[in-house]
Amino acid sequence: MSEPLSVVTAFVLGLLGSAHCMGMCGGIAATIGLRQHQKRIDHLLGYNFGRVISYSIAGALVGSLGFLLKGEILGLALRTFAGLLLIAMGLYIAKWWQGLLQVEKLGGYAWHFIQPFAARLLPVESAKQAITLGFFWGWLPCGLVYSTLLWSATAQSASQSALLMLAFGVGTLPAMLLTGILAQQAQSLLANQYVRSISGLMVIVFGIYTIPFAGLQALL
Repeated sequence: MSEPLSVVTAFVLGLLGSAHCMGMCGGIAATIGLRQHQKRIDHLLGYNFGRVISYSIAGALVGSLGFLLKGEILGLALRTFAGLLLIAMGLYIAKWWQGLLQVEKLGGYAWHFIQPFAARLLPVESAKQAITLGFFWGWLPCGLVYSTLLWSATAQSASQSALLMLAFGVGTLPAMLLTGILAQQAQSLLANQYVRSISGLMVIVFGIYTIPFAGLQALL
């Protein structure tokens, strides 16, 4: 596997995108974390387990599509578009440009059908219920997830894309677990503009790194 598609970079991408995850999933994680201590930890872990599993399944699906679209030109085009989307995601995380909101709106149509099932699982009363809620919540329209999914699809392998999305999901865990346990403190940290700017800038650099400039020049 080429360096841009390593498990480590997928993990780092999830870690850097945590500031965005706070806004998308932090609220529900904080709500789950308001239960009594023992249940709170069980439910929070279950919720995040379900969420990460949904990312892995989505990765397997897009990886299968990538496999069907195998070809040098298509692969370069897919990686280029993924890189551009990651750059847009970095701008979004840093709050320098909010154009990616339009991409998230596209996923709103599917979420319209999924959301009622997720809503029935609240309030969470068991670890099993938390896992199911996390699985549904993992399909919430999210520009960061969409960007990473497209990036993982360039592996053109269902198993490899699933692994990359699993690593990405694990990268989001520190912030999400912290949010559930110390909601107010985590929100203050990740909402800090300095933190968001640094995270966004690093995602932008990663997006630029993803674009296969050498391959595009060879084709031209």
